[in-house]
Amino acid sequence: MNFYRLIRHKAKKTFIGFLVLLPFLVFAADLPDFGDSAGSIVSPEYERRLGKMFLNQIRHYAHINKDPEVESYIQSLGNQLASYSDDNEQPFTFFVVNNPGINAFAGPGGMIGMNSGVILNSENESELAAVMAHEISHVTQRHLARQFEEASKYSLINAAALIGAVLVGIQNPEAGAAAISAIGGLSAQNKANFTRANEQEADRIGMQLLARAGYNPRSMPAFFEKLQQLSRYSQSAAPEFIRTHPLTTSRIADTRARAEEFPIDEFTNTHPYELTKYKLFVNSSKTAKEAAKFLLDELNRSNLSDKEKLPIRYGLAYAYIYNREFARAEQQLEHLLRNNSDDVAYLLLAAKLQTTQSNYNAAFDIFKKAYGLYPDYRPAVIAYSRALLDTRKGKEARDVLKKYERHYQHDLDTYSLLGQAEAMLGNEVETAILQSEYYFLAGSTKLALDKLVFIKQQYQIDYYQEQRVNARMAELEYELELENDLNL
Repeated sequence: MNFYRLIRHKAKKTFIGFLVLLPFLVFAADLPDFGDSAGSIVSPEYERRLGKMFLNQIRHYAHINKDPEVESYIQSLGNQLASYSDDNEQPFTFFVVNNPGINAFAGPGGMIGMNSGVILNSENESELAAVMAHEISHVTQRHLARQFEEASKYSLINAAALIGAVLVGIQNPEAGAAAISAIGGLSAQNKANFTRANEQEADRIGMQLLARAGYNPRSMPAFFEKLQQLSRYSQSAAPEFIRTHPLTTSRIADTRARAEEFPIDEFTNTHPYELTKYKLFVNSSKTAKEAAKFLLDELNRSNLSDKEKLPIRYGLAYAYIYNREFARAEQQLEHLLRNNSDDVAYLLLAAKLQTTQSNYNAAFDIFKKAYGLYPDYRPAVIAYSRALLDTRKGKEARDVLKKYERHYQHDLDTYSLLGQAEAMLGNEVETAILQSEYYFLAGSTKLALDKLVFIKQQYQIDYYQEQRVNARMAELEYELELENDLNL
């Protein structure tokens, strides 16, 4: 189902392009040579730091979707595709930007963003996977570093400006194109040829990833054709993806010919894809009431099977909760839980219904069940930990989060929750250490280091805590040195 006709595109005019471009221009003149397979211009270590800076800029100036279930889905899909690449050591971070425009982008250090509009306008999961595989291929083929190498043949200032111009196009494609056109030293033909070569290579490698991961490679040209059709009347109304990833008839024909080389395999949308799409639709609608009306009409279509109605019921229940129509939400959830009483998405939505009505005891029981069934699922871990903290069960919350960290890296959410648990238990030193880690992940390396210095000066710490703090201080001092070299 195509939701795009109900979503009003609101172009976001922010300063993100300038703020991302500026650091490249600042450090370009003094950029050291660190040795790199792409041409001794940007080392993987520096690219990692640039990726961290890039993500922090996006966090500040774009609306990243922070729903744990949406985050987990897009990260899982991205990791699945990336696992089939020839470069399995490249770390990736995938995220969704709440923007109805159709666009996706790859930044340095494996940072890949996807507008919610891509998910909403994908006809099936293979189309979404096609866009993601294309962006993954930009990273694994190191196109940003190679663009930097090409531009550096003329000057480092041009090289920095070229990468910055690519990043400008994330929120303002016209500005990005203008920035590329304004770069001195590079001929128009060089710019066009290099961009064209990157896009063709990302198409080719991306299609291989799709086939290896079990998706339909034909979904790539199918999605490209859809985008071209959307822009056929006016170039100014073209989807952002076209303006940042130039599409031509010959390129579409080439991807279609390549896709035909792969065998046709049947592929069915996954359950998380369907639910994520309906959740994003509700969030993207003008009002929850409008979303509910649309979904109720969809539900009443007579040609849908009971199974096909399940994700619609999920979206409808979600819309009813936001519109505070709790009885109607309960009716839809009863259908969902009768179908599968152990489905984690249904359970978390049922708990949301209870918390919205201030039925905290009932919600807590549901969160506990969800965690018991899926103790490694990040959204269940976060939800149950919050419920434990809300009921002043700090030790239990800490135990849940400590168990999680044995196998998974902490993020801003889990560090924050673990810090709250330690504070609730009166563990001031551990709370302060966790605050330092939170600051670092949030992009404030200097503040993170200052916090560790403060711990050593102000707290009585034992031998093991001192060793941990000293080791972490050394790591953060190195990180800060890299940032200073880059003038971040």
